[in-house]
Amino acid sequence: MVKFGDFNGICEKVALTVCPLVGAEEGIEPTCYSRNVEIAGTLIFQPATIIIHIIALIMTSIMIYHIKSKYTAVGRKEIVMFFYLYMMVTFLELLLVSGIIPTASIIYSYFTAAHIGLITATFWCLLLNGFVGFQFAEDGTPLSLWSIRISSLVIFAAVFTLSIATFLGKAGFSALNPVALWIVLYIFNGAALVIYVVLQIVLVLNTLDDRWPLGDILFGISFYVIGQVILYQFSVRICDTVKHYIDGLFFGTICTLLAVMMVYKYWDSITKEDLEFSVGSKQNVWEVKELLGEDEVYSNQGGYGGGYPPQQYGGYNDTY
Repeated sequence: MVKFGDFNGICEKVALTVCPLVGAEEGIEPTCYSRNVEIAGTLIFQPATIIIHIIALIMTSIMIYHIKSKYTAVGRKEIVMFFYLYMMVTFLELLLVSGIIPTASIIYSYFTAAHIGLITATFWCLLLNGFVGFQFAEDGTPLSLWSIRISSLVIFAAVFTLSIATFLGKAGFSALNPVALWIVLYIFNGAALVIYVVLQIVLVLNTLDDRWPLGDILFGISFYVIGQVILYQFSVRICDTVKHYIDGLFFGTICTLLAVMMVYKYWDSITKEDLEFSVGSKQNVWEVKELLGEDEVYSNQGGYGGGYPPQQYGGYNDTY
């Protein structure tokens, strides 16, 4: 049973990066966790989950490339910050859950604090991206970009400091009673996600004729919720069933990746390029070439009067 402000019930079920640093003096060990493998004399934990992390890094790189190729899409520079932060979270999590940075290492607590700070900054960045479509500040302007960058950095620094203070027992915080850290991870981040989803539903209903983006939102939130349920409720059962080969962290990571992919899919479905200025699509370039070719024909023939009749050539109004 998960209690408010208590990591014991959570960490007994799933091996989160924070678990070795809170609760008892030596951390909280999960009841069942994925077995490790030995590679070149080094023990690697969560091998199946690491593979998903690597896939997530590759897929996120592809999404970032496609976002950057939509040169004139609304909110392009703002949303790409969210994907950069997700990549950083994924990379740090890979280092921590795999044991590449051992839990006994003095730097483990600092990397975990950075990991928690980046998670919170990622949710915050997603929340601010939810306001971009309402044009409170014109997208792509210094005000829009730097408000997200600076506020995300402040959030990261604040949560990093809180985490370190909790792990080391400084400034009145304690690893034995990490309520503030629990509130940040589950209340603050959860609220940011809920507000983002509500904002996007309002945006689609009020400003778009197409309702299909609501499906992207539904799939995204469904993947995320399913992943969290598997992670926190069924991890031990999965681990015991498959003889410790995988646990809930494996499925939680997959579902989080799918949810992030749906964020990209949703953004892509509600943004359109101005084809007059876009140079990122070969198809668009070919369309421009065909248009120029028709122009040249009409010019050489002295316009419609000296060349093909309008009904034979179709004209721009009939074609486009």
